[in-house]
Amino acid sequence: MSGTENVRRRRNILAASVAAGVLLAGGGGVYLAVAATAGGEATASGADSKAADAAAPPPPLRLGGDSGGPGIAPGEPDPGGGPNGTVYTSKGPLPPGPSSAAVHRPEGLVTSAEVTGLAEALGIEGRPVLVGDVWTIRPEKDGQGPRLDVAKAAPGSWTYSWYDGGPVGDSCLKGKACPPPGEAKPSRGGSPVSEAAAKAAAVPVLKAIGQDDAKVTATQVMDGSVRVVNADPVVGGLPTHGWSTGLRIGPDGRAVSGSGTLKEPVKGDTYPVVGAEKALAELNEESKGTGPIGIGGCATDPPAGVDGNGKDDPAGVDGNGKDDPAGVDGNGKDDPTAPCQSIAELAPPTEVPVTAAVFGLAAQDVAGERLLVPAWLFTADPVDTAPYTVTQTAVAPEHLAPSEKPSPPDEGTAPARQIESYRTAEDGRKLTVTFWGGVCSTYTAKAVETPEKVTVRIDEKSDPGRACIAIAKEITLTVALQSPLGDRAVVDAASGQAVPRR
Repeated sequence: MSGTENVRRRRNILAASVAAGVLLAGGGGVYLAVAATAGGEATASGADSKAADAAAPPPPLRLGGDSGGPGIAPGEPDPGGGPNGTVYTSKGPLPPGPSSAAVHRPEGLVTSAEVTGLAEALGIEGRPVLVGDVWTIRPEKDGQGPRLDVAKAAPGSWTYSWYDGGPVGDSCLKGKACPPPGEAKPSRGGSPVSEAAAKAAAVPVLKAIGQDDAKVTATQVMDGSVRVVNADPVVGGLPTHGWSTGLRIGPDGRAVSGSGTLKEPVKGDTYPVVGAEKALAELNEESKGTGPIGIGGCATDPPAGVDGNGKDDPAGVDGNGKDDPAGVDGNGKDDPTAPCQSIAELAPPTEVPVTAAVFGLAAQDVAGERLLVPAWLFTADPVDTAPYTVTQTAVAPEHLAPSEKPSPPDEGTAPARQIESYRTAEDGRKLTVTFWGGVCSTYTAKAVETPEKVTVRIDEKSDPGRACIAIAKEITLTVALQSPLGDRAVVDAASGQAVPRR
């Protein structure tokens, strides 16, 4: 989730319209299923269900990436458990859930009035101006002050930050070019506000974007003094995962940065869905692991005539000086060479208890579009780490289209990565972008300039034959622009969305 530096969601999301809970036998956890909502999206029976059955079948969903398997928030443990996989277990019955539920998709365009309402809630003065495909309210003159950018197209992704500008006063007025806004305003220290105070500070913003019924947490603290508020909205009466609003509240109780979406997704096609038990089985099937990572492995046999210490080892002689026919063990029986197994192959999968299951909506890429898809939100509670949420698509498998195989990359070039943020230098002619990438890949950045925006694409090249640990690191690249960035928006070529300045 961009703009909030990979917001973590550690606890399960509960809808306001929870119908029933089943206490786990001996486990103490509660499994929850959501009943009929005001819009009738998730209902086990009734007129809406009958109408859905009578209607023509909806088009199959083609989920991006894998086939709609386990989903998890950035920064959470791998739901697949790495090389050895993960087994998610429950100690009690799981809820059947509704019989059908609708996908929700972003539609429409963000208006100037909607941007103004969000700006007022953030305490920003000024009139929104449309720059290309982005509504923006930014500081004037030296670039010092708050800035708000909102994508015009739904879902209306927005970012808010406060910036300290460059030269001020006479240094700008006497002809020296004033640079564009600089780095994000650093924390001035102090103690973070309480969780209650941070949540209260977020209320006006959440109300302005129609998310005042969101599930709100404020446990995270950054830089020792900034408290992070995460809000997972309720859409169509269902809790969501992966559609969060994030706000950072400074020691003075005011928001210093934030991001989210301004347009609420609307109801789309309705699909039959599976219960939590089947969804958990599918989650485990897709969490079997990746196998050994290709580092280390089994030792190779020493050269003929040489023992493991590099000394001569006469062929056909055992440790007692007697003949030792090849292929025969100590009992005189055939001893075929056993297949080599690494430590990773011998280790059992990681077993993680599941303490809650909630029916809701999870963000998924569907045919290149970001939608909210019916899903089961499972709370995983491992012994050695904090609980986290892992999702599994609930749409019945027969309504999922096979994933399209991506076109083979040219000469090892991998798909572009989404850019997290950018900053400028040298009067706006140097554009530095930040993103997450692999430790064994090399990356290049390319910029395409127009009068309205600068589109940046990240290209990745990797060596398919090289063994590498799947660890992500933050990467920064700089590209030279033909003209100063000025008021132009920076757009990520992979997603088509505006990139926040940091």
